[in-house]
Amino acid sequence: MIFEAQLADPTVEREHQVIRDCVEQAVLAERMGFDRIWAVEHHSLKWYAHMSAPEVFLTWVAARTSTIRIGHGVVCMPLNFNHPVRVAERAAMLDLLSGGRLDLGAGRGGTEQETSLCGVDRDRTTAEVEEALRIIGRAWQEEELEYHGALMDIDPHPILPRPRQTPHPPLFLACSRGETLVQAAELGIGALVMGFAGPESIAQMRSVYDAAIAGRDGSRFVSTVVNDHFSVLCPTIVLDDRARARRIGTRGQRFFAQSIGHWYGGAGIPDEAVVAGADEAAEMRRAAEQVVARLHELDIPVRPTSTATFNADHAYGTADDAIAYVERLREAGADEVMCLIQMGTVEQEACLETLHQWGEKVIPYFRSV
Repeated sequence: MIFEAQLADPTVEREHQVIRDCVEQAVLAERMGFDRIWAVEHHSLKWYAHMSAPEVFLTWVAARTSTIRIGHGVVCMPLNFNHPVRVAERAAMLDLLSGGRLDLGAGRGGTEQETSLCGVDRDRTTAEVEEALRIIGRAWQEEELEYHGALMDIDPHPILPRPRQTPHPPLFLACSRGETLVQAAELGIGALVMGFAGPESIAQMRSVYDAAIAGRDGSRFVSTVVNDHFSVLCPTIVLDDRARARRIGTRGQRFFAQSIGHWYGGAGIPDEAVVAGADEAAEMRRAAEQVVARLHELDIPVRPTSTATFNADHAYGTADDAIAYVERLREAGADEVMCLIQMGTVEQEACLETLHQWGEKVIPYFRSV
């Protein structure tokens, strides 16, 4: 599952509680048989993501678990967010302390809100992410790192400690467009795909990724090890009451899409956000249109009226509904589904019940086939 730490009413007390709730969910996820948790890194994105220090969150979870894999999904790799050597040091330490359970994803953190906070040059983010990945891949495989690239020069230094996994934790890239899928394939790293548009879009994205894998010559690999893992988002709320699960899930999805649209596309504030004195009803149609236009990965038509922003055809409903939807994702080429459960309007009780339903009914089904 993946954590954004979203909340519709971001008071200090509620913010603190949602972080504690995410820890509770992550620990339960291991008991329920989940393979991996992912935690995002975002900065200053009120409502959408209060997970600004995933390395601390993941370390806290790792200390309370023993088998579930711990995923940075993702680290913001532009240089003013995180120096790549510091990323390598922190990641290696967490991999060591967790017993070799870490996965490391890279992303741009490209909103104006985030880049302006940290002085990141938005025009250089793609190049900086790739250079950071090259430095990290090399840092863990040489006695002393020496790097001289287009953007950074590092004289010989040992990078300590070394990770538990040999030669290093698997590497991933956040992918929302065809060009980032091609980049991930050519760099030899896994793809983390948003995929709100559904299985048909996932199948097209998988075909882009596979075609790039088939056509690459290895000249852009960032490491001596290749990771061709294709992981896709799976929004899900699973309860015994199908209608209630769909209401909770689609409401949470609407909040997710509107809050990301606020920061990425300039849309109004989310309509269920608690903001004193705000009246955003008149902006909702424009917000929905902007979110769909900005976030729809492969330009597959989506009717905003279906859920206010996105198609609601996801794993919302009973366990049987979730199984049927995951089957479609598997047929579309997903190697892994990242369950998106913790959305800004979803109460903790529904999150925990969803985890139980997946652990007791959905995961065993796929373990047996």
